[in-house]
Amino acid sequence: MTFLLAYPVIDPVLVSIGPLPIRWYALAYIVGLVLGWAYVRALAASAALWRGAARPDAETVDDLLLYAALGVVLGGRLGYVLFYNPAYYLAHPLEVVKVWEGGMSFHGGLFGAGVGVFLLARRRALSALTLADVAAAAAPIGLFLGRLANFIKPELWGRPGDVPWAMVFPGAGPLPRHPSQLYEAALEGLVLFALLYVAVRCGALARPGLVAGLFAIGYGCARIACEFFREPDPQLGFLFGGATMGMLLSLPLIAVGAGLLAHALRREAVPA
Repeated sequence: MTFLLAYPVIDPVLVSIGPLPIRWYALAYIVGLVLGWAYVRALAASAALWRGAARPDAETVDDLLLYAALGVVLGGRLGYVLFYNPAYYLAHPLEVVKVWEGGMSFHGGLFGAGVGVFLLARRRALSALTLADVAAAAAPIGLFLGRLANFIKPELWGRPGDVPWAMVFPGAGPLPRHPSQLYEAALEGLVLFALLYVAVRCGALARPGLVAGLFAIGYGCARIACEFFREPDPQLGFLFGGATMGMLLSLPLIAVGAGLLAHALRREAVPA
């Protein structure tokens, strides 16, 4: 190999307050939720983006932060336990609560957030698709920060590669690998955010389910693309035909997104 980037070793603990360590991993979740909440508030406050359609008020957006946070954490952890390492956690049930040590499933977190959105919509007598749209528009912010936290930890590194920007990750052996966490941060975070931002500016919020559908399709395609460069979880490995668990879980997500997209485009823009 002619070139090889040095992995920038960063202490996974940002700062310790007495016996309490503040980790980059936890900070990424907190900052992602807060920035997402601020972005959703801005979307809900802009009447021009909704083109006369019903929109959530500030109080509903504040509640959405709590419901989404609980759904992401609980669903993300349970998804990882059930999909990625059920045998280990069955043998060590107390380890399930140690979220700070890592081990979260995006697909599980998305399902948990969806449940939270549905419950809040029922409570507020609002359209669940409308709440799902604003939550989906902000989700790439958390995804971007979460993938950066994966890179800092480091975990979820890439497969061995000979690209000039390959890195030797601590704990991953001597081979240089793709920094797949950064690939995911770029595609699932920056690119997907830009795509949804353009859709929102073009009036997508006036058609409930459109932004959520675009998010589901966009994330599913980005995740499958990145899985070709990401090392599969060691306890699972490759499943069949070179497929990974991340790929398989993304296929139904794309199908749901296509259904939401068809539903939204088939109907007229919803008036307030």
